[in-house]
Amino acid sequence: MTDDVVIGPLDLAAEVDEALAVQALAFGLDDDEIAVRRQIVLRHATYPGALALGATTPEGRLVGFVYGMPNDRAHWWSSVVEPYLRAQGIDFWLDDSFVITELHVHPRHQDRGIGRTLITTITDAAAQPRSILSAIDTDSPARALYRSLGYTDLARNVAFPSAPRPYAVMGAPLPLRRR
Repeated sequence: MTDDVVIGPLDLAAEVDEALAVQALAFGLDDDEIAVRRQIVLRHATYPGALALGATTPEGRLVGFVYGMPNDRAHWWSSVVEPYLRAQGIDFWLDDSFVITELHVHPRHQDRGIGRTLITTITDAAAQPRSILSAIDTDSPARALYRSLGYTDLARNVAFPSAPRPYAVMGAPLPLRRR
């Protein structure tokens, strides 16, 4: 990772607009999607055990962030992925797991190890023995990163309501594998 970016705690509620600006660039969101996600992020920031980290330049500009929380089967995400995991007899992954809810790095700062540092640092702080996440179900740099850290596919072709593309659910034991 380049030494000009500092990884540290992020007050997600206070920095929600800056974080969503990074996500919009990294993930290609329009203004309507940002407005919806803003409410979701603000709600997530209040959940027990929620953690957030940011990657900040020396000038104080946020160029990456990650947040997650202990999984709760009552949460929307968990209720969507549960049938896919149950069908394979592996829905235990939803219990005692730390969910990586969002991980995004500004496109100009990608391929520098920032995403790797964000996800390994946040999962190192998690009390759970494993981590789960979802990612667009395609070969991508993000999926390659997750695989390099020890995540494996738990379910593929997962359909989230209103998502135009299918997702993969991935899981890894903690601590994550290092290179």
